[in-house]
Amino acid sequence: MIKIHTDRAPAAVGPYSQAIISRGMVYTSGQIAIDPRTNAVEAKDIKGQTEQVMHNLEEILSTAGSSFSKAVKTTCFLADMNDFAAFNEVYAQYFTELPARSCVAVKTLPKGVLVEVEVIAESSL
Repeated sequence: MIKIHTDRAPAAVGPYSQAIISRGMVYTSGQIAIDPRTNAVEAKDIKGQTEQVMHNLEEILSTAGSSFSKAVKTTCFLADMNDFAAFNEVYAQYFTELPARSCVAVKTLPKGVLVEVEVIAESSL
């Protein structure tokens, strides 16, 4: 296994890695809308938070020798399912290859964010 870390995405907020590569696949931890430059949640709306999540995932996937186009599965968590359509608008701009996906509503997310996304993707490392 290879542990992945980049300073261009938020550090883990607990005892876990940003991502792990195993047998040619990268497994990201769930990413929330923390801006790594400020270590804070800057965006207050679902679209802004989803954009930040995608930026964080892009940096982690790149460090892991992967990209959105190599994603095979995503798991998405929303604090409010009423945000589903707005979330999808942003999500669809990044995951153009249409990986398998689960999307569920949860009671709360870390730091009070509106969205969290994790990815499983092929890696070239």
